[in-house]
Amino acid sequence: MSSSKNGIHILVFPFPAQGHMLALLDLTHQLSHKGLKITVLVTPKNLPILNPLLSSNPSIQTLILPFPTHPSIPPGVENVKDLGNHGNIPIMTALNQLQGEIIRWFESHSNPPVALLSDFFLGWTQNLAQQIGIPRICFCSTAAFLISVFNHLFENDDAVIPGDEVNFHDLPLGPSFSWEQVPSLFRRYREAELGLELVKDSMMANKLSWAKVFNSFVGLEDEFLDYFRKKMGLSRVFSIGPLNLMGGPNMTSVNDDEKDGLFSWLDQCDDGSVLYVCFGSQKLLKKAQIEALAIGLERSGVRFIWVVKTPTAQQGRVSGRGYVIKGWAPQARILSHRGVGGFLSHCGWNSTLEAIGAGVMILGWPMEADQFINAKLLVDYKGAAFRVCEGGDTVPDPVELGKVISESMHGDVVERVRAKELREKAWEAIKVGGSSSRDLDVLVQELGQLQVKNV
Repeated sequence: MSSSKNGIHILVFPFPAQGHMLALLDLTHQLSHKGLKITVLVTPKNLPILNPLLSSNPSIQTLILPFPTHPSIPPGVENVKDLGNHGNIPIMTALNQLQGEIIRWFESHSNPPVALLSDFFLGWTQNLAQQIGIPRICFCSTAAFLISVFNHLFENDDAVIPGDEVNFHDLPLGPSFSWEQVPSLFRRYREAELGLELVKDSMMANKLSWAKVFNSFVGLEDEFLDYFRKKMGLSRVFSIGPLNLMGGPNMTSVNDDEKDGLFSWLDQCDDGSVLYVCFGSQKLLKKAQIEALAIGLERSGVRFIWVVKTPTAQQGRVSGRGYVIKGWAPQARILSHRGVGGFLSHCGWNSTLEAIGAGVMILGWPMEADQFINAKLLVDYKGAAFRVCEGGDTVPDPVELGKVISESMHGDVVERVRAKELREKAWEAIKVGGSSSRDLDVLVQELGQLQVKNV
């Protein structure tokens, strides 16, 4: 079917959400550098996100397919960032309509892929891969802990009562979560009456994948990775993270004067004295939350960098001791600066891994999606973070918030030490011979065996 002289050809299908897409593109970069021939499936408005990858890897091809229409998605919208977290399910459902076009492309290709590598939010591609006759690799851009929680929830969906606490006795460490802390994808599925069976079918189909790849590492999630290998009986479980540390195309640029001014300001700050405040690309804080946070920062006495979508008067009141950035910020570079010692974060997985890679302690404010899971991992299981607030609608007490920020940033706290220990484990994992580096090599070897079978 495929000739070895053309390289091992795989089709990569990212899910169009920032936290999902960038991690899979980082993995695509690594696979390309190991000699694989790659085609990335993308819709037109998401193509610019691939530009850094394509310019640094000229051999990577694209399969551009039109974004299907969906009643819940406005015309011209093709990425979750334009809809917020509630847009995940409509986009999952819309992309399912591409199956026929993908099959036609595959059947007409002179050197078709020997495997499909797709995001775990695209579980329906498991059936697609079976129809085509190639194995599917499930890419999990999130914690293995989250995927184990999803498996339990969807396997036992009838027994999970909306509003009740959910106990996971069969998972490592026996976690439990209130209903509000359960991943919002499952809550929306469970609370809906019709039309969301694709969500459950996709999540259950992920269990049938030929291999699972996690953007995580052994030093962070050894119990949960072992859970998939042993209790779930999966032979191909690869932890190849943190991918953002492995080196790849610069997916963002830092050129404007404001960002240059930021680093000049940071250079003047004492080591570990600055708190970086950012809640990701999807969440917009309410006015009362912004005001409480501004007062909390003011009372803390801590220097800070605050990333906002639209600056307000409340943010301006403390800008004399801090730096307010409108829009996008070079987060990884900021976290890696010697002046930054804490990160007030929503605990999204990419942000979590970037903080770990920089050895920066997180002050967690989980709000939705997988964030409560990630916060539990870091705060309760690893002891490398604080939990300062919870919930997307919660307005923190500004006095208490200021106190927690001050004590965690100024005090000699064990969480800071443990955050630096996690950093060492993360960098060890990606070194030649490290656990993540070895897993990446084994994945490529396994794909090579598929090539041999299909010659």
